[in-house]
Amino acid sequence: MLRYAIKRIGYAVVTLLIVVTITFFLMRSIPGDPLSHRAQALPEQTRANYYAKYGYDKPLFTQYTMYMKNFLRGDLGESILYPGRSVSQTIAKTSPISGAIGGIALVIGFGIGITLGIIAALNKNRWPDYLVMFIAILGTTVPVFVLAALLQYFVAVKLHWLPSSGWGQTRHAIMPIMVLCLGPIASFARYLKASMLDTLSQDYILTAQAKGLSRRAVILKHVLRNSMLPIVTILAGRIVGVFTGSFLVERMFGIPGVGFYFVNSVTNKDYSMILGTTVFFAALFVFAQLAVDFVYVLVDPRIRITPESR
Repeated sequence: MLRYAIKRIGYAVVTLLIVVTITFFLMRSIPGDPLSHRAQALPEQTRANYYAKYGYDKPLFTQYTMYMKNFLRGDLGESILYPGRSVSQTIAKTSPISGAIGGIALVIGFGIGITLGIIAALNKNRWPDYLVMFIAILGTTVPVFVLAALLQYFVAVKLHWLPSSGWGQTRHAIMPIMVLCLGPIASFARYLKASMLDTLSQDYILTAQAKGLSRRAVILKHVLRNSMLPIVTILAGRIVGVFTGSFLVERMFGIPGVGFYFVNSVTNKDYSMILGTTVFFAALFVFAQLAVDFVYVLVDPRIRITPESR
């Protein structure tokens, strides 16, 4: 297990370095730079000082080498859009906000989605199944910005129950959480239903029933546990979606989370912030996927780390 863990962590580090490299050169391939528009009205010497400060006066490969040296020391650079504020500080300050909203939405979505998936699987081709699948289709097809706009219009503007935007009070988080939890509800419900139906058709389930086990015991001890692997698989992506899925939501509701700053950095070509947040999201996904691999063993004892998988 230790050898396997070290190997996977090594792969994770290499993956992050590749992501940083590709993102760096892709951004530099876009015409212009972050300072060309901001510094065009400044005196020539002042403009030159700005370019020298951020290293944009040097050859591309030299810029890459400088950035990677700083990156390996844990320095993600200084934001161009917000002078004097480091990227690391911005991520450290804003990610807990995104994590709180997205994390609550994920927990709620997981609980409701699993419950609906069980209901749909145990009531196949009956009205509870159709209702759950309608909710799942709705959660999959309706974009988050449409749902957010509808909630803002009816709940905030028409009914005046909640503020349409802002941050600082508990009520500011209610509508964003409602928007963000619909996607997980749809995903978990659909995947668990399909997995449970497949598990219910297996021979060992029929054997358990033939031995006299109650339907409740069969569902809880055999069907549900063996049907959770697909849920664990998509859980890694949903953990990252806690942050990446909130880009538009944070923008629309005026929430100062990491997604809000990422959108601003892309709009304003803030290279340092784009790179820093991209690394943050990539690290989340890579290590969430690593954690999922270990959870597999806990969920299904039949899965073991063999010498071939190390």
